[in-house]
Amino acid sequence: MLDLAIIIVSWNVRDLLAACLASVQADLACSHLLAQIWVIDNASHDGSAQMVQQDFPDVHLIASPKNLGFAAGNNAALRALGFADLLPSSHPSTPSTSPISINSTNSINSPHSPNSLPQTVLLLNPDTEVHPHALRTLVDFLRYNPRAGIAGARLVNSDGSFQPSAFAFPGLWQLAIDLLPLPARLSETGLNGRYSQSLYENARPFRIDHPLGAAMAVKGEAIQQAGLLDEAYHMYVEEVDWSWRITAAGWSAYCVPTAVVTHHSGQSTGQIRVESFVNLWSSRYRFYRRYYSPLKFRAAQQLVELGLWRRARADRRAAALGEMSATEWHARQAGYQRILAVWQEKMAQPGLSNKTRREREVRS
Repeated sequence: MLDLAIIIVSWNVRDLLAACLASVQADLACSHLLAQIWVIDNASHDGSAQMVQQDFPDVHLIASPKNLGFAAGNNAALRALGFADLLPSSHPSTPSTSPISINSTNSINSPHSPNSLPQTVLLLNPDTEVHPHALRTLVDFLRYNPRAGIAGARLVNSDGSFQPSAFAFPGLWQLAIDLLPLPARLSETGLNGRYSQSLYENARPFRIDHPLGAAMAVKGEAIQQAGLLDEAYHMYVEEVDWSWRITAAGWSAYCVPTAVVTHHSGQSTGQIRVESFVNLWSSRYRFYRRYYSPLKFRAAQQLVELGLWRRARADRRAAALGEMSATEWHARQAGYQRILAVWQEKMAQPGLSNKTRREREVRS
């Protein structure tokens, strides 16, 4: 049985991916863990797949001819590792139709039995670097804490400074803080799902709702029970949804501060900022619609509508003053319209009109 399977979904960050893989291999060399590394390349055009084949021949490579997104990319590796293609009926997954090729110097025995599945799976971003002993620390924590199903690492920025890596499940305050002109100091408080920085500075693991998906270790048994990631999330919120389902199944989530990982944040998504913004708010729609009451969801819809209206108005002013290019302005307006279509037209709740004053102003 594997102690650990590490899954890295990558898109056009070849140099960062190389540094990530080097750090993982260096830590594994002294960890005495039986482990495998999987890279899912989401149709990169920067030579990432070729780099993995040439420089890291022991890594299992899934080279996808199209961008599968984060959830489907991780699921491709989870299926190859032998995890059942299982999601609860209330959480339908889009069928996996992506043709993939697996190139590796190693092979996995098939068919799989439950006893051959890895004890721990680590989802790891390609823009991360693992610090010494982080992998062993995460594996041991899950191994020796029977009801712990998720363990997140302590993330630090490129300069070593603090980066939040654990969060409470999102609520209405998070939407308001993200979209409305509220005091900036609220962003780092519990209202925005943040845990106190003092908890990270203590060596003791602490309970959380969910970690950031940049470095998220999950017990294999918990994956078997909760199922794979929901592929309807193309980008963002996938780990939040997965954590919700895993904790709903009776498992607990923790942050383990002694497992440290550097996270060079946003390197992939920063390449497509407007599209990333649309993906974020479309994913949030799916999460809020699924897990919250109709009344709370209606409040969320109103907050999103108001926030987009304010952003559209500010962008229009910036474009008029020459502070934003016409191309950027049009791209943003189109993005806001796409988000509104998701939050309003798909909602199908009585008493909520799609033709509100703020929507007309966003579209004007």
